[in-house]
Amino acid sequence: MASYWFQPETISFEIGGREMTIETGRLAKQAAGAALVTYGETIVLVAATHSDPRPGIDFFPLVVDFVEKTSAAGKIPGGFFKREGRLSDREVLVSRFIDRSIRPLFADGYNDETQIVATVLSADGENTPDIPAFVGASAALTISEIPFLGPIGAVRVGRADGALVINPTPEQLEESDLDLVVAGSRGAVVMVEGGAREVTEPDMLAALKRAHEELQKTIDAQEALREKVGVPKIEVAPPRDLSDLSTQVRAKAEAKLAEAVRIRDKGERYKALSEIDKEVVDAFVTSFRDEPAELGTLAAIEERQAGLRALKDGVKQVLRDLRSELMRARILDAGERIDGRGLADIRPIACEVRPVPRPHGVAVFTRGETQAMVFTTLGGTSDQQTIDALTSRTNKRFYLHYNFPPFSVGEARMMRGPGRREVGHGMLAERAISAVLPSVEDFPYTIRIVSETLESNGSSSMATVCGGTLSLMDAGVPLRAPVAGIAMGLIQEGDRTAVLSDILGDEDHLGDMDFKVTGTPEGITALQMDIKIRSVDWAVMEKALEQARQGRLHILDCMEKETAGEFADFQPRAELSRYAPRVKVITIKPDRIRDVIGPGGKVIRAIQETTNTKLDVDDSGLVTIFSPDMDALERAQRMVEDLTQEAELERVYLGKVKRITDFGAFVEIFPGTDGLIHISHLAEGRVERVTDVVSEGDEVLAKCIEIDPTGRIRLSRKEALADAAPDAS
Repeated sequence: MASYWFQPETISFEIGGREMTIETGRLAKQAAGAALVTYGETIVLVAATHSDPRPGIDFFPLVVDFVEKTSAAGKIPGGFFKREGRLSDREVLVSRFIDRSIRPLFADGYNDETQIVATVLSADGENTPDIPAFVGASAALTISEIPFLGPIGAVRVGRADGALVINPTPEQLEESDLDLVVAGSRGAVVMVEGGAREVTEPDMLAALKRAHEELQKTIDAQEALREKVGVPKIEVAPPRDLSDLSTQVRAKAEAKLAEAVRIRDKGERYKALSEIDKEVVDAFVTSFRDEPAELGTLAAIEERQAGLRALKDGVKQVLRDLRSELMRARILDAGERIDGRGLADIRPIACEVRPVPRPHGVAVFTRGETQAMVFTTLGGTSDQQTIDALTSRTNKRFYLHYNFPPFSVGEARMMRGPGRREVGHGMLAERAISAVLPSVEDFPYTIRIVSETLESNGSSSMATVCGGTLSLMDAGVPLRAPVAGIAMGLIQEGDRTAVLSDILGDEDHLGDMDFKVTGTPEGITALQMDIKIRSVDWAVMEKALEQARQGRLHILDCMEKETAGEFADFQPRAELSRYAPRVKVITIKPDRIRDVIGPGGKVIRAIQETTNTKLDVDDSGLVTIFSPDMDALERAQRMVEDLTQEAELERVYLGKVKRITDFGAFVEIFPGTDGLIHISHLAEGRVERVTDVVSEGDEVLAKCIEIDPTGRIRLSRKEALADAAPDAS
């Protein structure tokens, strides 16, 4: 572990109209690299560490953790346990964003255990900590001994009134129709994540270019810091020379592999490839064991076993490389993909609406060997998800949960809570659909979507978007437009490129880009991109966006045709499911809320239990009543109105005399509301005593003749009787 500082060093620069500072050498000095990034009064400490690799692993064990400490915002964690627990969805999403950007940029052959921990130390509510965390992660790696091939930078880009804004504040994002986080190297964009409100492809490309231009400032600062405090990188051993072994493996396996990779069915293809791998590995192992060897000592035996392990690993690596080479060559040379499709072809699509009866909305979307069953459930205001964020507390009326059970890829493994992948895919689909949801005024329901991946061979998150749209339409949610999604891929060798539409799992694994685009016929609603190579040309990016648009329109057309018997003109159902709650919204005066709630909630519970409804009351006096039964809904509405109704001038009421005084009678005109009939308004002529006209408990007609500024009500029995008398004429 190399120490790289002798005294603190600081680099400052302007970005997004505010100063960002990167400091190192003062905090976390035992890490391989550490950076303290300040943006406004938001401060994030990022530490990068590594340790010896685990023996026998053939992958890069990188872990990124973004942690928001509530103390950074002067808060104490809510709930029973007063310390931070597992990462929130927000923290997971930022961790994934950093991980996906930096993972391809470590030296080949580097397999050390590596961890990046970004801890928010101060949060001002104006400058979100995710961008400083990203810049800090790249800076910490850049100045450390870890063989990171950066630096890279990142910015957020929004758009308000047609003008692009770099690193907008949360308030600016409220007015923005674009929210993109873009990471990039000196030469290209390497990662994109974000949402939009039906932004066109040319506008999206312009935003990406502007973001890439602006993030160069963060790269410049990191390079300046590296010049001051950077240390030499760890020397990574060159990859093992497998050229001789490769020649031998190719002789045994190339023809068989070339045939196997043409098998279109995923299960059959994987079975054939597995049999070839086993056959070739077994042949080399047998040949190795047949070789004479001196095994008289323990050291000789261990050396022999190590040689056998190295042989197996080498053969497997050559087979993997050869399989990748054959698949990529077939695409680039012949324009033919693994399953026989052309580059822009979409797999066959099937849609089924309401395959099961009780959910409020449900649909099955199948594209090739990828299938998702997506459920929509409608609820009340109390079903909203409370988000206790670092600097704010908000309620979410729409949320989407994505599940990926092991049987969807033919595996058997333990099922635990949702992992980072499930959280990330769910948020991508949620972002895609949220852009077309109706406002709370037009549709006052809480909406939950749950996507169950039943089969997966490429882009189950995009199947979730398509199935989610259909399930919302089935539930009768008045969407502004249908949304579909497509995953794009890229194969690039030198100057040759092939952009692939609707990629398979193997094309994702073996390809150079995973580019997911969702949207309506009018524009893009969400975007996510990762690349595994150093750069992608802007012309290729433009082509991928246009090819994605064509694919999206094709998928929407298929969805419309497949559901023609369910939806008229591809519009949501006019009626909700009979199992979904109906809703009535009424408004009462805020000072009457207590009358509906009652002491300790006694009154509202009684209404709900009596009518079998669900009531939500907010602080503004908005009362929302939910029930699948319209009669129950109306009964509950009448009960609330009876409790909160206000007296109206000139209106005649049939009330009950509650109390008699010398100067008049107090009459209850409706529950909880009394008015005074003065003795002079009891009857025509002079009344000597109130009891000459009325007694306690009598029902009398009374007309409201005055409501004074304090809310006191004056009534008149005399005028009510006069109004009720037949016309003398």
